[in-house]
Amino acid sequence: VQLVESGGGLVQSGGSLRLSCAASGFTFSIYYMNWYRQAPGKEREAVAGIPGAGGASTYVESVKGRFTISRDNAKNMVYLQMNSLKPEDTAVYFCNARWAGRNYWGQGTQVTVSS
Repeated sequence: VQLVESGGGLVQSGGSLRLSCAASGFTFSIYYMNWYRQAPGKEREAVAGIPGAGGASTYVESVKGRFTISRDNAKNMVYLQMNSLKPEDTAVYFCNARWAGRNYWGQGTQVTVSS
């Protein structure tokens, strides 16, 4: 099983980034996919989640209206479009796959938003 994140970087406040997560080694289409983040000195928090097929995505309140999670089951990819970024969005962002007690994590990608 592999989850490989990409797309992080340094961006100015108000800018945008698109994170990607490439999944392999499991039946991607049935897994609930999530993006988490962890800022220095803080606990890891769930940012957004999307079910395997159909159903509504979910977002933490602080990113609603700014971030959009999406997936392409044909390509085994999940994305996080992040707009109107704020310095408080600075964190390591992790891709997560969850289904039937199975729980997989990527290594994370750093997002830094400068003010």
